[in-house]
Amino acid sequence: MADSWVGLAGRIGSDLHLDLEAGGRGSRRAVLGRALREAIRDGRLAPGTLLPPYRSLAADLGLARNTVAETYAELVAEGWLVARQGSGTRVAPRAKPAGSPRTPKAAPARSDPPAHDLRQGLPDPSSFPRAAWLASARRALNAAPGEAFGPGDPRGRAELRRALAEYLARVRGVRTDPGTIVVCSGSAHALRLLFSGKVLRGPLAVESYGLPFHRSILQAARVRTVPLALDEHGARTTDLAESKGVRAALLTPAHQFPTGGPLAPERRAAAVDWARAGGGVLLEDDYDGEFRYDREPVGAVQGLDPQRVVYLGSVSKSLSPALRLGWMVLPEHLVEPVLRAKGEREAWAGVTDQLTLADFIESGRYDRHIRRTRQRYRDRRDRLVDMLARRAPHIAPTGIAAGLHAVLRLPPGTERSVTKAAARQRIALDGLAHFRHPAADAPAEDGLVVGYAAPADHAYGAALDALCRILPPPSGTV
Repeated sequence: MADSWVGLAGRIGSDLHLDLEAGGRGSRRAVLGRALREAIRDGRLAPGTLLPPYRSLAADLGLARNTVAETYAELVAEGWLVARQGSGTRVAPRAKPAGSPRTPKAAPARSDPPAHDLRQGLPDPSSFPRAAWLASARRALNAAPGEAFGPGDPRGRAELRRALAEYLARVRGVRTDPGTIVVCSGSAHALRLLFSGKVLRGPLAVESYGLPFHRSILQAARVRTVPLALDEHGARTTDLAESKGVRAALLTPAHQFPTGGPLAPERRAAAVDWARAGGGVLLEDDYDGEFRYDREPVGAVQGLDPQRVVYLGSVSKSLSPALRLGWMVLPEHLVEPVLRAKGEREAWAGVTDQLTLADFIESGRYDRHIRRTRQRYRDRRDRLVDMLARRAPHIAPTGIAAGLHAVLRLPPGTERSVTKAAARQRIALDGLAHFRHPAADAPAEDGLVVGYAAPADHAYGAALDALCRILPPPSGTV
C-alpha cells in the first residue's frame, strides 16, 4: 500500500485521499473496505461520485486487482456502492454522511433575511457591472507580466497604484504619486494597520457620530477616542486645539457620516492648521465621495497638505464590499512604517482583483459605472423624499445632497419605538443613536439612518411603503 492518493476517473485533475494507515489491522481487502466506507460516511465521497476502475485503483495503491474487485463487490452488496454495466462503479445515492465522530457539527441556523433592507452603506448588489468587470479582468490578465503572480510588492500592484494616483487627482483633488499609495482591503483594514501596527498612537479625535465598528477596532488597539461635537457646519475642528494629548483626528469631510453635509471650508483649514502646528495627522475617510447630487463636488482635505493627511478610500460603496479593495494615500514619512505593519502577504489584496481594477479605471469603465449608479441612486433618493413629503411631511430627511443614505429626524422620544416596529416588520435599518459616541456631550437626537441603495429596483417601492407605515404620526395626533 505504497500510495494513498487516487486519481478519480471521469473527474479530470481530481484526487481522492484514502487513509489506509488508519484502516486498522487485517487483510488488505478489509483495510481498503474500511477506508472507502469512511470516505463515504464522512462525505468526502458524495452520492453519485464515480470511482476509479478497479484496475486503476489497484495500480495506484499497489494492491492486487482481485483485492480491489472483491472490495467493490462487497460494498455493492452492502449498499455503499452501485455498479452498472457501462456506467462504472459509483457511490450509492442514499449513501450520505451518517454523523460519524469526525463529522463537524451543523452550523447554527441563520436568521431569516429582512423583508426590506434599508441599511446604510450597502450598494445594490445587482448594480455590480459584471460584463464590464469581466472584460477588464480578461484584458488585465492577458497583459499581466509573469512576475505579477510572484511574491509581489506590499504597496500593491504598480498598475493599480498608477491608476489610482491619476484617478484620485482628477476626481477628488488628491495630491499623490504611486509611491505614497498603499493598497489595503478597506478603511477598517487601514485603521488596523495604522493603530494596531503602532504607526499612529492615541488618543484619537473622532466625530461624535460615526461607525461603531471603527470605534471597536480602535478600542481593540487600546486607542482612546475623544469625540468632536457636530453642528450644521460639520465637526467642530476648532476644538482640536483644546483636546489634550490628541495627535490624530479621524474625519469624514466630504459627507459627514452619518448626519450628512460637508465640512465647512474654515473648519477644513482649522484642522490642517492644527495638524501643522502640533505635528499631528488627519485621517480623511472619503467613504462615498463619488456620490453627490445637489452640490458641487467637494475636494479632498488631503489636497491642502499631503504631508499631514492620510487619505482613505475603497470601492465598497462604488462597486461592491465583496471586492475587499481599498487604499491609503500616505504622507511620505508614514509609508515605510505602514509597510512594516502590513507585514506578511496574508494581509495583501488579491493580485487579480488589483489588476482588474487598474484596467477598469484606466479604460474609463469605472467613470461610466459611477455616472450610471450616481443617477440611479439620485432617483432612489428623490423617491424617498417624495414619498415622505406625501405621507409623512412632518419627518425631515437630512444629509441628502450626497451619499447612499438619509437621516430622518424623528420627534423626541420616538426613536426606540420606531426601531422596534421596524424589527417586527423585518425592516433592516438603524436608529441614529446606534452611531453616537458614548462619551459625546451633546444631547442625543432621535432619528433613523435609512439606506436607499440596497433594495433591488422591483422591491424599492414596497420598502418605502413599509418604512412610511412605521413612522410616528405628527405630535398631537393619535
